[in-house]
Amino acid sequence: MLDFICSIINEIRSYFVPEKMEYEITGECLKCGKCCNYMYSVDTYTEKEFKIMQFLFPQYRRFYIKGKDEFGNFIFACKLVTPEGLCSDYKNRPRMCRNYPVKKIFYPATLHEGCGYKINIKKFDDYLKEKS
Repeated sequence: MLDFICSIINEIRSYFVPEKMEYEITGECLKCGKCCNYMYSVDTYTEKEFKIMQFLFPQYRRFYIKGKDEFGNFIFACKLVTPEGLCSDYKNRPRMCRNYPVKKIFYPATLHEGCGYKINIKKFDDYLKEKS
C-alpha cells in the first residue's frame, strides 16, 4: 500500500517538474550575414526602450529597428554588415556578436534557414537510450 501511495505522489510531482532539455550548438559560420540582418532583443518592447538601450550602451547604436515579425516583436539589423554578409567593424563588434551563437541556451530557439550552425536538442529520452 505504501508503494502505491508513493507512486501516486511521484506521479503528481512529475506534473510540476518541467522536462529538462540540453541544447548543443554545432557547425560553423557560413558568413552569410543573416544573423546580422534579422535579430531579436528579448527585453525591448518599444522604440523608446530601444533608444534608452542605445543611450546606455553606445555599442548598440550600430543597430536599427528593421520592422516587426508576425507576433509584433521588433526585428533589428546591424548598420555595419556589408552586402557580402561580413562585419565592416569586426574588431570592435559587441560581445553578443562575438558570442553568437551562444553555446548554452535555456530555451528553444531557431536559427536562420541556411545557417551553418545547428541546434541539437537532447531530451531526457535520449539519456535513457544511451543507458540501454
